[in-house]
Amino acid sequence: MAQITFKGKPIHTNGSLPSLHAKAPPFSLVDKDLQEKTLHDYAGKWKILATVPSLDTGVCSLMTKHLNEFAKKNPHVVIITVSADLPFAQKRFCDTEGVHNVAILSVMRSKKFAEDYGLLIIDGPLAGLLARSILVLDEHDQVVYAELVPEVTQEPQYEMALKAIHS
Repeated sequence: MAQITFKGKPIHTNGSLPSLHAKAPPFSLVDKDLQEKTLHDYAGKWKILATVPSLDTGVCSLMTKHLNEFAKKNPHVVIITVSADLPFAQKRFCDTEGVHNVAILSVMRSKKFAEDYGLLIIDGPLAGLLARSILVLDEHDQVVYAELVPEVTQEPQYEMALKAIHS
């Protein structure tokens, strides 16, 4: 269990992020067209895996749009943003905000991803949502960077994640 904060008040996740150099746990998530996507679908590519509580909040929206801009300039890296939003809301967000370079996935059918990655918020007002994080996986799905953002209302350290891709 990890402790983070939401607006300065302690909340907890169900576990910890995968360790550096560990193989990322497999996942099965739902895309904005209600299709299943797995980690295997992105095999052989570098991946930035970002998690956000909800795309309907300012920081989550900003984070996703920032990663979308990075994806435009780095097409060799797959950017995946995962939230607890329904795929219908995710699709609306992408269409409204012009986010078309990031794979937006939902935990709609199962919280297993959130549990396996130690990102399920288990108490406080955001219980049941995902904590904010950013992970970088190499082409072999090894974790080369992992950050659980300590305060849910803050953005991750993008520069550190991006540096992990280029090292």
